[in-house]
Amino acid sequence: MNDLMRYAEQVWTGAESLGAYFSGALRKEGLRPVADDVWMWPATGNVYVFRSSDGLLLFDSGGRQTARDLHTAVRALTKDPVHSIIYSHGHVDHVLGTTPFDEEGARTGNTAPRVIAHDAVQRRFDRYVLTAGYNSVINRRQFRVPKMTWPTVFRHPDQTYTDREDLRVGEVEVHLRHGRGETDDATMAWFPDTRILCCGDFYAWNAPNAGNPQKVQRYVAEWAQALRWMANLGAELLLPGHGVPIVGSDRIEETLVASAMFLEKLHDQVLALMNQGASLDEVLRGVTPDQDLLSKPYLRPTYDEPEFIVRNLWRYYGGWYDGDPSALRPAAKAELACEIAELAGGALVLARRASALADRGEHRLAGHLAELAAMCASVTDPGYAEIHAARARVFTALEESSGSFMARSVYSWTAAQSRSLAAGGDGEQEMSGERWAP
Repeated sequence: MNDLMRYAEQVWTGAESLGAYFSGALRKEGLRPVADDVWMWPATGNVYVFRSSDGLLLFDSGGRQTARDLHTAVRALTKDPVHSIIYSHGHVDHVLGTTPFDEEGARTGNTAPRVIAHDAVQRRFDRYVLTAGYNSVINRRQFRVPKMTWPTVFRHPDQTYTDREDLRVGEVEVHLRHGRGETDDATMAWFPDTRILCCGDFYAWNAPNAGNPQKVQRYVAEWAQALRWMANLGAELLLPGHGVPIVGSDRIEETLVASAMFLEKLHDQVLALMNQGASLDEVLRGVTPDQDLLSKPYLRPTYDEPEFIVRNLWRYYGGWYDGDPSALRPAAKAELACEIAELAGGALVLARRASALADRGEHRLAGHLAELAAMCASVTDPGYAEIHAARARVFTALEESSGSFMARSVYSWTAAQSRSLAAGGDGEQEMSGERWAP
């Protein structure tokens, strides 16, 4: 057992955290062996390299930040050509490392890698170009990278499939299967001869990212179905899109089935309440996540959280109307904020009340009042700095009391904005995303 696999074993038992993985320390020595003629590039989006007599097969190609390093690491291992690259899905941390291999092919006169993906990947890339500005905004906020710009050039697949595709690269046989989960374009890769399963982001060492509040629709029921399909394969090595490998059919079945159960229990509760006519607010208060499942080291809600998954289920089955008739054709939020502030005696009164609520631990309620105060505050108001100082304090408290990366990222961004405004700045955040690895 090599160092990486020993570390993976310690992560499974709880003796180690994923801190070393997220720090990038695991890839300092290049590609790491995980099985005979199979290597892992442990990046933010993992890459797996399979050797065959016809050349290398890559499952994913990682993000743009590590693209050159990945190419260097592969070439330090072997000069074999890259025959094919399979995209697990179209997220940018999985597909932007292909360019150096294409450039190598053009430079040497060799054939460029064949890129294979589900046919919805192409539609995703088209959408990414259309929404590049929006994706820049939300990813700056989510990952605390103020100067990040969303890519608009993507390496499109050479070959696509719809439901399933069986491939052979040299002596390596691989079965591709489509599923919907975190994305609508996801691919699972099953290597039957070696019983290796590449699952992409269907599994990532935390509660499934099925509710991301800033991204497009997730598919909870179908995600659970894909997890159960994979659990029945009898895989001996699970290679996830994020995090470290899992070895052994019993462990793999355990973690995939538990992940499916977590999603199914949320799904069934939401649907039952919706069928009873409950509003979104009533659904949010009425659904109870399975705490025994959430306590497992591979299902902790450290990235996404159950409440956000509930909202995504509502969006999937019920649309955007939340059951509150006043929200159907609402007044502008700033108008409502100023009306409430006038009733309360001014925006500064709201801000001070928000601070008092935060002191009592009522962070969610405090957040509402702090935001209303800030929306109604004018830079010429005598209490403007105090209002934003209170808003910064309240949202810092919300950040500190939140368990998921998704929630903390929004709250910390908001707090940083108000700290800047309270100090006379323009609200621009100058913070590094490196500190915020999930």
